Amino acid sequence: RNQTPTSPNPHATTMTSFLSATAAVRSRNGEKCLPIHNSEGGATISVSFDGQNLAIGTGKYPTASYHDDVGIDHGITQAPWERRFSPYEFNGGTTLAISGKDYAVVAADTRLSSGYEILSRNISKLHPLTEKCVLGSAGCKTDVDQLRSVLDIKMKVYAHNHRKPMATPSVAQMLGNTLYYKRFFPYYAFNVLAGVDSEGKGAVYSYDAIGSFE
Repeated sequence: RNQTPTSPNPHATTMTSFLSATAAVRSRNGEKCLPIHNSEGGATISVSFDGQNLAIGTGKYPTASYHDDVGIDHGITQAPWERRFSPYEFNGGTTLAISGKDYAVVAADTRLSSGYEILSRNISKLHPLTEKCVLGSAGCKTDVDQLRSVLDIKMKVYAHNHRKPMATPSVAQMLGNTLYYKRFFPYYAFNVLAGVDSEGKGAVYSYDAIGSFE
């Protein structure tokens, strides 16, 4: 005797654990979703399955639906997961400068690291801006390189306009202004500028990321 199969009830609900529900979804459509864990443990959630689509909710109206034809979910409508992005990377570094009546000395390490990994042992953190002043920078390597490039351009423009190199106090002020100009998205670079002025007196300037210096 032929029997007509009955269609599954779309409103039938089954109580199951949230982890089991998400595991069932991943096994059906290949989604890579991280479930939301309950710190109290033993949490359950109602699940409605109509043969094609799986809906998860706690009452008459489900709070989230899983469909096979939506493609990759990206954590928007399905089980969400946290994403983090930072435009900065702290590559470390140590810079030191001292000055006297007629001299200035600046030194820095050459290690480039990221977390617990040493990327290089031969990266200089010193950059001469003129014959009389040197910039020492630590922090994010890419931001340090960009800052050096911007300063070099400004130094060349000044030299072409005035037919002379910029004096060390002027370089110190220009560096502070450059950092402050980027204060809303600052260069992740912490700088020490050391040099001698036009009278031969040594000077050291230290900066934070947004241009405050002393």
